[in-house]
Amino acid sequence: DTITCNAAVSACEKASEWAQALNLLAQMVASRIACDTITCSAAVSACEKGLRWAQALCLLAQMVVTRVEMNTITFNAALSACEKGDEWAQALALLDHMRSCRVELGTTTYNAAVSACGSGG
Repeated sequence: DTITCNAAVSACEKASEWAQALNLLAQMVASRIACDTITCSAAVSACEKGLRWAQALCLLAQMVVTRVEMNTITFNAALSACEKGDEWAQALALLDHMRSCRVELGTTTYNAAVSACGSGG
């Protein structure tokens, strides 16, 4: 079920196993197990730890399509992925998207965005 899969995806994230996290996510979809905010946030975070900013952003796009709610944790992980990938323009676009989604922007959010801009030159 979803709770068990969330634990598995979260374990992959903690072990920096981004590919396995995405594989589990795909298996959940194929098995028609609901993915929720926790599942997707853990997968985005796994991509961030694996330096896979593009995959993190793809997950955000999939969350929009599948109507999975995005929260501050989800966006902060994606912002951090952009920072690590020197993708400052993507980070700024995420800030705008957070505002349009009415997601709370906190200190961590702004710090990640500023770091992304700093790493981008």
